[in-house]
Amino acid sequence: MSKDINQLLDWTPSAKLAAMPTVTSDDHRYGMRHFAVGVSIISARHGERKAGLTATAVCSVTVEPPRLVVFVNKNVAANEVVLDSGALCVNVLSGEQEEVAKAFAGAIKDVHGDARFEYGAWRELVTGAPMLDGALANFDCRVIKVFDESTHNAFLCEVLATCERNDGEALIYLNGAFRRIPQQIS
Repeated sequence: MSKDINQLLDWTPSAKLAAMPTVTSDDHRYGMRHFAVGVSIISARHGERKAGLTATAVCSVTVEPPRLVVFVNKNVAANEVVLDSGALCVNVLSGEQEEVAKAFAGAIKDVHGDARFEYGAWRELVTGAPMLDGALANFDCRVIKVFDESTHNAFLCEVLATCERNDGEALIYLNGAFRRIPQQIS
């Protein structure tokens, strides 16, 4: 097996299961609405171009080495900026940042492109990708691999720098709405 391919090439899916139809896109979408997930802004910069989007498809892959996977729709501007720059920042939103989430989700009328960055305070860590101040956590990452997954690119990233705060509510998305989860105080 080539060292450049990290896929189990000798594994094959079940032929019986492979022949079965999948659920419809709508059935999948409606089912996923019940999956309570943290809300993040994925931000990137390449030269003077910056872009970002509200995302819920972010997952830790490994701690050693520190890696995340971030899924970005191929049709959004941020996808191209991430591909061109090779870097992104995952900004895990706090409850009071719902308006920022809406701006980057395209849910505020006439707010597009760079105007989205007028919501919240932004700076940089090490990659040059915009980092949102006041987020619960920020993961400044370099992209090490890109996987073409139908409508999305899956960016496998290594974390180069982090920031976090130890207070505040988490912002989650559930059943088509943003919700806040209070921090547990021990």
